[in-house]
Amino acid sequence: MDNGKSLDNRLMNKICEIFGFKQRNFSMYNVAANGLAEAFNKTICNFLKKVFSKSKWDWHNRMEETLWAYRTTHRTPTQATIYALVYGVEFVLPLERQIPSLRLAIQEGKFNSKWDGPYVVQEAYSSGAYKLLDADVLRIDPINGKFLNKYYP
Repeated sequence: MDNGKSLDNRLMNKICEIFGFKQRNFSMYNVAANGLAEAFNKTICNFLKKVFSKSKWDWHNRMEETLWAYRTTHRTPTQATIYALVYGVEFVLPLERQIPSLRLAIQEGKFNSKWDGPYVVQEAYSSGAYKLLDADVLRIDPINGKFLNKYYP
């Protein structure tokens, strides 16, 4: 309905004349948004083409799945999914809660480093224990050497 053509008729002109309105027709145009909407529509159409193999007539039944796929697909310009940008976290499928995945384990921090440091050895004891200093020159209680690893900067 560009330029409000549906409102440009004798009845509407008469109503405007009675109430003293001046009718103006114009069309809204936002250069930045129009290109984005077309790009989005193109992407959704491509997703729908991938989902359909047999019939093109039930596309409306597959729209929810298509939008889920769009929202959870990693976008190159933002380096994130739309879901993560909106909700601040990555999505987790219900199945991943029942059968834990590597991605979920990494997200929950199960593969975080268990090492602290680096420390400087202040004193080594003959029993295999070491007295350490951290970066703030705070003394750490003696610790068994089997719990230490060499640090290579």
